[in-house]
Amino acid sequence: MALHLSAGASASAAVTPQKYLFGPFIDFFMLGGSALLILPVLYFLPLRYEATVTLTMFLLSHLINQPHFGHSYQIFYRNFARKVRGEGYGRNLQIRYILAGIVVPLAMVAFFAYGALTGNARLLGNATNAMGFFVGWHYVKQGYGMLMVDAVLKRKFFSDRDKKVLLFNGYAVWLFAWLQTNVMITQRQFWGLDYYTFAVPPWLITLAMSIAAASSAATAVMFINRWRKHGGALPYNGVVAYVVSLYAWILFVTLNPLWLLVVPAMHSLQYLAVVWRYQTNVERDRADAAEKPQLKVFSILGPQYRLRVLAFILVGAILGALGFWLVPMALIDLVPYDKAVLGSSLFLFIAWIFINVHHYFLDNVMWRRGNPEVSKYLFR
Repeated sequence: MALHLSAGASASAAVTPQKYLFGPFIDFFMLGGSALLILPVLYFLPLRYEATVTLTMFLLSHLINQPHFGHSYQIFYRNFARKVRGEGYGRNLQIRYILAGIVVPLAMVAFFAYGALTGNARLLGNATNAMGFFVGWHYVKQGYGMLMVDAVLKRKFFSDRDKKVLLFNGYAVWLFAWLQTNVMITQRQFWGLDYYTFAVPPWLITLAMSIAAASSAATAVMFINRWRKHGGALPYNGVVAYVVSLYAWILFVTLNPLWLLVVPAMHSLQYLAVVWRYQTNVERDRADAAEKPQLKVFSILGPQYRLRVLAFILVGAILGALGFWLVPMALIDLVPYDKAVLGSSLFLFIAWIFINVHHYFLDNVMWRRGNPEVSKYLFR
């Protein structure tokens, strides 16, 4: 989730905003605190348990990670025709919806179709580099967005100057981390297709590291000054979300291979905390939200809106399974292509990269300042 919210503008949309999305501990755990609890344990895990934990983390990551992608499609394409027509949306936001919802996916389909039809494995492999670029950028913007959300909930707003410091630091840390993965030309694989990193000049790595270190120091000073100025008050859950997103999930994630497995799930928990609160508020706004479900078997869930939120979650899980596994695996069996050149998992390769990259563009539109749905439902 790449939240571009203005704390002041968003706060004005809520008459009596809550202090938490769900509660103090749940917010802490879902917004980033899980990293502080789980990553140290995984780092010191004895080698004899690594195989079991690896499988467990792999399964849990997909159970949590894939639905969060599904939810982005559910929200983005809901009433999409109205968004394209600009009904209730500003001109700038209307254009962004058209670009992210129509132009970007068509461009990606054309790219993958051309690469597959021409058997250009090297061209397709470049998409893996692009995915790494956009995923890191997405993590940074989501961590920043979570800090802004918590600041609104706690009524502890950041000034425009402080926001610039936070954003600059986020981009500096992300860029340094991404450049580090391209220190030298190496051949790697993703779903059976080879791709290549490129050699970044050492002086550029040093420069990026210096900028990231300086901006991190400036951010720490900014947090300390705010803490002193406001009597020890900070939106702590948001601060944790911001810090772990940048440092635990991007800069230092390669310190332990198990971290690479679990971090996507932690990132998804951040997203789910906001999306589930958002969707709950959407459903509670419906006229029959407080009524009991018509079928008695569902009455245990309570009011009608809870059943609809559960349905939303289940649909997201189904979409995730279809997009990441079922559809691409069916296409591998049904569509003939040169497996000797493009590998035996071409459509898994395409699906995983397509969804990850498109997700960045979807979120970059949905959670922007000025989106009337976000202003109406996120902070209620």
